[in-house]
Amino acid sequence: MSNPLLSVQDLYVSFRTEDGVVRAVDGLSFDLERGRTLGIVGESGSGKSVTNLTVLGLHNPMFTTVEGEILLDGRELTTARESELEKLRGNKVAMIFQDPLTALSPYYTVGRQIAEPYMKHNGASKKAAWERAVEMLGKVGIPNPKERAKDYPHQFSGGMRQRAMIAMALVCDPDLLIADEPTTALDVTVQAQILDLLKDLQQEFGSGIIFITHDLGVIADMADDIMVMYAGGAVERGTTREVLRSPQHPYTWGLLNSMPRLDSDPGGRLSPIPGTPPSLLRPPSGCRFHPRCTFQGRVAGTGRCTGERPLLAPDRASACHLTADQKRTIFIEEIKPRLG
Repeated sequence: MSNPLLSVQDLYVSFRTEDGVVRAVDGLSFDLERGRTLGIVGESGSGKSVTNLTVLGLHNPMFTTVEGEILLDGRELTTARESELEKLRGNKVAMIFQDPLTALSPYYTVGRQIAEPYMKHNGASKKAAWERAVEMLGKVGIPNPKERAKDYPHQFSGGMRQRAMIAMALVCDPDLLIADEPTTALDVTVQAQILDLLKDLQQEFGSGIIFITHDLGVIADMADDIMVMYAGGAVERGTTREVLRSPQHPYTWGLLNSMPRLDSDPGGRLSPIPGTPPSLLRPPSGCRFHPRCTFQGRVAGTGRCTGERPLLAPDRASACHLTADQKRTIFIEEIKPRLG
């Protein structure tokens, strides 16, 4: 079996603040194969974006501690020098940020901003880089790309700016593309167009994609595999079909149960997960989800959920003290009827 494109093993990321140490990522491990899409889902503050910013080395070393291993095509990134990371960013690995209006500079034309990384990483002339920028704008569906490349970001609509961000990310044919909630601020029609565009470009370039979102509907359409994150760690992972058809963790059950359904009562209330995500300054002991979990009373062993942190096994797994039979029974008898 070939080595994965990206391998993250036992990753710990913490930030030193005036209030104490924030343990933003706590012992995370996952692999991504070339040509596949990994969807990372979870509430805000679960560590999704921090994980992937760490892959790019986009953190302040003065206040950040990173432990563990990040291998990109077998190359260790956690110990790489900044000069080495600069050669990788935008070249071997690229990121589509959530808000293109703030990610794009208002001082330069869209075409210039797309051309710049191509010149830097490929040694191309300004003319060749500009032609490449126009070509990429055309590939992502910008009409009249030769003229629109001369426009500034504020002259683009929200959907067009996101397409321009995708063009910039893909201009150097990266092996790894990280998309951080790229469809959050877009309407449903434009969202569908962006997802189709990413899938088409992945087939063309063969990139591995990490797709970060809190929208399970988007993940169902986009991802090959899913990793569910909560309070800095992974609580469940598997193929998209496995996680969405037969979820095993109470947190995943809660996420699915909180989604609106087309056949539900228009006047009915949604079913949110009780409570709020914990502070990562002082995370709960044992299972991080236990303060919000309604199933901990069914776990054998007094205080196990509050005193012992469940481990996430390799491959298809969930980090929960419930037995496999209990998970299966609860899902079939209690959760699935609610999901329809």
